[in-house]
Amino acid sequence: MRIGELSQRTGVSPRSLRYYEEQGLLTSSRSGAGQRHYSDAAVQRVSLIRQLFDAGMSSRVIVTVLPCVDVPGDLGVAEETFAAMKRERDRIDAGIAHLIETRDALDVLIRANSRHRAELSTASEPVAQST
Repeated sequence: MRIGELSQRTGVSPRSLRYYEEQGLLTSSRSGAGQRHYSDAAVQRVSLIRQLFDAGMSSRVIVTVLPCVDVPGDLGVAEETFAAMKRERDRIDAGIAHLIETRDALDVLIRANSRHRAELSTASEPVAQST
């Protein structure tokens, strides 16, 4: 199939598909006129690439993970891929920890601001006069 059809079937722009090829994530053959042609398996490949990008992986990391899919029986590839996935998980865990710290700091500010707003609204209420 040509790039337009792959784009339509996957929902990924032709520009992104060309980028995937430049990064070594996706391959195509070329017609005599230089047009890209993809196999039917490219649809699943693009879906996997999108899932990995959506998980926060960079193209550099994805290119190290994909050989495990391409050569599942190669122990060396499996070990290298496992190490890359562990590093990526550690990076994500560190990011989550940082986000939790940031959220907790924001919660402290929200509580302080809420108290301050309550004090301001109490101070601006008119005092009832006794008759």
